[in-house]
Amino acid sequence: MSTGLLLMMAAGGALGGMARLAVSDLLARRMGTTFPWGTLAVNLSGALLAGGLVGWFGLSHETGLARSWLLLVVGLLGGYTTVSSLSLQSLTLWQSGRRRAALVNLSVTLVAGLALAALGWWLAGWLA
Repeated sequence: MSTGLLLMMAAGGALGGMARLAVSDLLARRMGTTFPWGTLAVNLSGALLAGGLVGWFGLSHETGLARSWLLLVVGLLGGYTTVSSLSLQSLTLWQSGRRRAALVNLSVTLVAGLALAALGWWLAGWLA
């Protein structure tokens, strides 16, 4: 992989990470920190966007599309969404005795994330 592609993915990841922090902080201030609303919001919106990008670009490996895919999905959305925070926050909820909240967090992220990815894919096809 070329240095230019690696730098493009790194730039996307940096922007995605900053966006995740901004969304998470905003939701923590507005909704409190007793539930990981920010992580839930970034993971669900990221699933919707990833599904939309798959629907828009398809799964083609043409050079131009591959570059867009690396920048937007691998870089930007890879930095924006976070499985590690989901895992750690769910474990923290579980260990603090809030087992129902931990299971809700995991279940909603998985089920709604899959549904939103499918919706994004469908919307992109509908808009094209």
